Parts: sequence; structure tokens; C-alpha cells
Amino acid sequence: LPFVACALALSLAACNDEDKAAKEEKPKQETAAKEAKQETPAAPSKEELADMQAKLDEQQVDKKKTVAIVNDEELTGDQYNQALTSIQGQMQQMGQDPTSKEAAEQIKTQTLDSLVNQTLIRQKAAEAKLTATEEEVNKEYATYEEQIGGEEAMAKALEAQKMDKETLKEQIAESIVFGKYQDKVAPPKEVTEEEIQAYYDQAVAQAEGTEQKLPPFEEAKGEIKGILEQQQQQELFATHVEKLKADAKIELKI
Repeated sequence: LPFVACALALSLAACNDEDKAAKEEKPKQETAAKEAKQETPAAPSKEELADMQAKLDEQQVDKKKTVAIVNDEELTGDQYNQALTSIQGQMQQMGQDPTSKEAAEQIKTQTLDSLVNQTLIRQKAAEAKLTATEEEVNKEYATYEEQIGGEEAMAKALEAQKMDKETLKEQIAESIVFGKYQDKVAPPKEVTEEEIQAYYDQAVAQAEGTEQKLPPFEEAKGEIKGILEQQQQQELFATHVEKLKADAKIELKI
């Protein structure tokens, strides 16, 4: 998913959590007293949050700086910073510290790699004359808005990301084009009944001894089929992108 849309998704998750918490009933006094006795990590102070943001900002580069050249197309610091912010947010969502020296190097490598990959895909999709129609974009946007919780929730999330509706739609259009390109060069292959059964049997084995209850095989097979087809397609597409990189002229500038 293009970087701005991915960053928005992270923001939406946070917003939805806040809204859900606000709607829940306050715990009873006895429960609150018990919880008060338990050790809980202190929320970061404003100073700590500001320090964290400052360290994250240090990883950014000048917006006009050329960070890479992919098949004679220059990628700018502005594009890099968008990808960087998204990846930093993903690390924080997973409980990892993106500000350490080791993490900073990892993020830099991952950001450049992701930026190069997306550029190669976009270039090839343009060569194939793949586009997203206005109807496709509006439909995807409406689905996104519904999942978030409506127009007001969407506006709140967009404001948090300092972006507007049109920018998001541009990102949605790009993701649709990427999807079409993936289907073109790495169409999903049909999975066998044996593969579906093996996946289900593994899930059953993992659920043994837990409270997790799995639906009967006949009810789950459709969903499993979709999961396996998606996995196979992603593996094929990853191989395709690696070939694009091997055949491309790529020069990293940072």
C-alpha cells in the first residue's frame, strides 16, 4: 500500500481505539481499586514525546535532496520522508523503538528499498498503461470511510495525518494500479484441496490445548483458499520485483 495511505491506516487504528475507549463504561470502584494496585507503565510525558519526535525527525532528509535514481527517475527527499514516517509508525505500532542507532540504519535501508520497489512497479504499470478509474477510486474511498466509521471519523484521521481527501484518493488510485499490475504479472494460482486441508490441519494442531475454537473444515475452506492464493501471489510478485531490480539501473544517493 502506498505510504500515505499506510500512515493513515495507522492513525485510524489509534483514533478508533480512542473512540472505543471513550464509549466504554467506567469500571466499578472495586475494579478500579484493584487495577490501581497493579503496576502499570507510566504514560510518556509531553517532554518525552517531544524528545521522541525530535529523534524521529532527525532521520529525515532535505525534501529537495535526490535520495536515489531509478531508471533515470530521481526520487526526492520528500518522497523518502513520507515512506520513512510510515515505516517509523509501523515499528512503533509493533512496540519497537525506531530511534536507536541500529533501528535507524534498518529503517533507512527498508525505506530506500520500499521506495525503489514502488517506483519500479509504478514505472512498469505506466508502461502497461494501467490506470484507476474515478469510479474505482470513489468506491474504494467509500469502503475505507465506512470501515473507519463515517465521514467525521475520516476527516479526523485526515487532519491527524495533515493531508486532504484528494491526496488520499491519489494514493488509493496508485494502490489500485499496483493491484492491477500484480494481477497482470503474478496472477493467483489455484490451490488444491490437499493444500487447503493441510493448512486447516496445522491450524487445528496449533489450537489444541487452547480455548480457540475453529469452525468445521467445510465452513473454513473458502477463507483458507483465499489466504493460500494470496500468499502464493505475493511470493510470485516478490520474485518478479526482485527481477525488476536486477534489470534496472538503480543508484542510491544516501
